[in-house]
Parts: sequence; C-alpha cells; structure tokens
Amino acid sequence: MTINYNSATALRAFLDKEGLGMQKKFGQNFLINGETRKALVRALDAKSGDEVWEVGPGLGAMTTLLLEMGLKVKAFEIDLGFIRVLKNIFSENKNFTLVEGDVMKTWRDNQAAPLLFGNLPYNVAAALLADLIENERIFSRMVVTVQKEVALRIAATAGKPDYSSFSVLCASAYKVKPLMTIRPSSFYPQPNVDSMAVLLEKKAAQKYPAVFYPLVRALFASRRKTIKNNLLTFLSSRFGDSLQNKSAVQELVASVLQSNSLNGTERAESLGLESFLSLALSIDNMRL
Repeated sequence: MTINYNSATALRAFLDKEGLGMQKKFGQNFLINGETRKALVRALDAKSGDEVWEVGPGLGAMTTLLLEMGLKVKAFEIDLGFIRVLKNIFSENKNFTLVEGDVMKTWRDNQAAPLLFGNLPYNVAAALLADLIENERIFSRMVVTVQKEVALRIAATAGKPDYSSFSVLCASAYKVKPLMTIRPSSFYPQPNVDSMAVLLEKKAAQKYPAVFYPLVRALFASRRKTIKNNLLTFLSSRFGDSLQNKSAVQELVASVLQSNSLNGTERAESLGLESFLSLALSIDNMRL
C-alpha cells in the first residue's frame, strides 16, 4: 500500500478508494507539506533506537519518517479505518506498535517513553497534555502541533493575554519553545485556523504539593477577581469544616498572603510559576 502524503488530491482519492471518511469529531487534518513534516521530525532531536509515542498518526505520514530514523514508535490511533491502514503498512515493522482507541483512555496502560510526537487532534490537545502532566507522565522532549490558540496558551508567561492555568501547568514541567506557525494550506482538509508546532523540554525535577494544581485552577477560575477573593473561596471549600467562622478563613488568607509578600489585590495572570508554588507550599504546610 503506497500513499502520496504530499497531495490533497491523492489523499482524497486514497480515502475514497479505501472507503474512508474524515471524522470531524476526531479533529483530523493531514499535514501535506513534506518539508514541514521533516522539520518537525528534526526538532524532536531523536536518535536511532529512541522510543517515541506518536499521537494521532492518521495514515502514517509522520510515522514513516520516524521509523526511517530508526525510532521505536508506539502510535495511538482512534479511527478504525486509519487503524486498518496503519496495520497494512507497518505491521511487519518490528519498531512499530499500534495502540487502538482513545489516547485519553489508553495512555495509562502503556509504559512511558522518553519522547512524544504528534499532530494532536484539536479537540483533545490541551486536555491530553494537562492529563499527562497532572499524572506525572513527563517526557524528556515533546514536539506537538496544535491549534495556534492552544500553542499560545502553552507558551504564555505571566502578564501575557494568553496566560492561563494551562500555561502554569505546562511551565511546571517543561521549558516551552514555539517552533513555527503552520498555515491552513499545509493541511488537508484545510482547518479554519492556523496551527503551531511547539517544543517542550523537560525541566529539572521539581516536587509540587498535591494542592498545587487545584490551587492554580482556583486562582484562575474567576479571572476578574483578586487572588485574595479567589483564595477565600478556595480555602473556604478546602478547610471550611476545620475553621469556626468566616473570620477565621479571612485570617488564614491574610496569613498566606503575608507569608508570600502579596497584598491580595493581584490577579492570577500577574503571578509567575514560583509565586504559585510558594502559595501552594504555604497552604500545604498548614496544620488545621
């Protein structure tokens, strides 16, 4: 089975011949720009024999390049038609393993690899990355192509318009570097928005208390509120049963803010990673 991955016309003809359709619910778009595919694989900076997870291999355009480099590829694919094609093309390659089903449900059952690569489906990209990080499945290096809006959130730092709890989450585990913007014309079918490739490289190990991620989400939950007000809500829900009255919660908030040299009028989008970690450690050290 031979596929011309560089031509929208050829891909459409192949899909028709095989009785395959593009399913919008899976966010499927084939990257038909061959030079861009090669550039993304180079950015992974992998060496022969390295193990890599590929999420959303589709019809195997990137898979082919990864295997040609001598990488051991574990591909996660949900589309039954594409699974059939991938088996037909790669099943005899000893370096290829196919995991069938929704990656959000299957990744936990698979042994970790040092690398992750993928043109991530738009509808699950952020959720998947967040799920992996929060469950401490951290890769040495990831190269992912996502909707540009998601990429900007991944890379945003404090004070930037796209900064969010997801930005802090990514920064807690990775150094983030945007690689390139990819125009809709590089894909078939053409999406309605630009895409962006992002390189994420593992940071030195840092232990975060269990309260860290819930706290970050809580402080961003009502972006127009100050961190003082969001902390009041968060600590009331977390320690309300241990405190006698509202005044006690307010005193607790004041203590946390003071110990972190914050006046409480700041908003979450102005705080960097270290500030969130310091707040989480203060809360984690409480004995109530």
